[in-house]
Amino acid sequence: MKTGIGYDVHQLVPGRKLILGGVEIPHEVGLLGHSDADVLTHAIMDALLGAAGLGDIGRHFPDTDPAYRGISSLKLLEHVMVLIREKGYTVGNVDAVIAAQRPKLLPFMAQMKSALGPILGLKDEDLNLKATTTERLGFEGREEGISVTAVCLLEKSRERAL
Repeated sequence: MKTGIGYDVHQLVPGRKLILGGVEIPHEVGLLGHSDADVLTHAIMDALLGAAGLGDIGRHFPDTDPAYRGISSLKLLEHVMVLIREKGYTVGNVDAVIAAQRPKLLPFMAQMKSALGPILGLKDEDLNLKATTTERLGFEGREEGISVTAVCLLEKSRERAL
């Protein structure tokens, strides 16, 4: 078994959609980034890549490459999962916490899990998503950005272990 930790931050700006876990969240501002800036999916990808010893998302999907401009982070996650499987792993579980003062994210958690779970190969109970405010402290509390911390467990796939 291998564990990984992922952390990502994106700035909130006008004129962008707010995408979290592959779900568009109605909000007056969105996250700035080269891709769709899905900070949740990015943190999960970094946790997976780290656990597998494969670096980070910047190594695999550089923001200098025009091929990734505006791309859905779910597409990037699909590619990461190919790499994970090639290394002989399956995902045991993912746990992530989103730090955002607004908007309230609880109404969208089930949609996020439905978007991410099948790509990760996880049952609902093995993909845990949480949201918290920072009690108006820090850049998240001032609504300047959103951060996510994610952890994952990779297990050698049974097919490879036999």
